[in-house]
Amino acid sequence: MKYLYLVDYWVPFPTSEYGGLLTVIAENDVECHDILLEWRNECDDKYDNLIMEKVTNAATLALANNEAPSGIVETFTT
Repeated sequence: MKYLYLVDYWVPFPTSEYGGLLTVIAENDVECHDILLEWRNECDDKYDNLIMEKVTNAATLALANNEAPSGIVETFTT
């Protein structure tokens, strides 16, 4: 089973002025976390401990198409 995760951006103000939303397809929270960890900007690695919290609090939707590849679908961050 694959899920669509709607994850709030974890980098706090003032580094991220308004936040953001990341849309990710993943099989579970761990895979979603790993995808976001690879995506994030290396200069923001001091916030890595906040990623899993945002993943576990994300809205998730089960996908009917389990063939969809895991990965980031769309991002909006500031």
